[in-house]
Amino acid sequence: MVSLRLTPEDHQRVSTAIAAAEAGSDGEILTIVSGESDAYHDVALHWAVAAMILVLAFAAWQTAFLASLWDRLFGDWGEHATPGQLLFFVMILAVAKFLAVLLILKWRPLRLALTPGATKTRRVRRRAIALFRAAAERRTVGRTGVLIYLSLAEHRAEIVADEAVAKVTTPECWGDAMAELVAEIRAARPGEGLVLAVEEVGEVLARHFPKTGGDSNEIPDKLIEL
Repeated sequence: MVSLRLTPEDHQRVSTAIAAAEAGSDGEILTIVSGESDAYHDVALHWAVAAMILVLAFAAWQTAFLASLWDRLFGDWGEHATPGQLLFFVMILAVAKFLAVLLILKWRPLRLALTPGATKTRRVRRRAIALFRAAAERRTVGRTGVLIYLSLAEHRAEIVADEAVAKVTTPECWGDAMAELVAEIRAARPGEGLVLAVEEVGEVLARHFPKTGGDSNEIPDKLIEL
């Protein structure tokens, strides 16, 4: 997976694009970029539990093999493993596998690679909504704020709109903006993607909330990087 990063030039270009987009609309555009939307520690735990269950399943399937292994490792004077000893052996193997997988998945790139795509999408969406509520929801007089959120580690983006905008738009309205952003993310050009997304969102806002004389700039025209 390609590592994404934003340069100072990207910040300036996005800020300029926001100012230009808002010049034709009463809407307000907020852009936030996060390194990642979640640590996914629970995913590592799930894989570790799955590995432990596999050990137990293998033990149930190959009991004779494990008994033979015990005898080779710990057998003395031809004595065979008792049921209690064999159960203890299986428990040790299962716990060892659990801890080994958990330790290996402390490496963030592998943990992220083993996280299902649907899980990443849900976490990015949840993070976008949380940030929108904290930074933009109901912070404009006309409830016309729109957040463009990009999560770099997951290579995913979300657009979240305030009350007035949501009433007159559908998720499909942001299709072009998302398509432009996703295409540039895949090409490892997140800054360019954000600029194009801002322009597309600006066009949607201009159609539904054209510029009026009384509008003021209620949200700073800058890219926020967390």
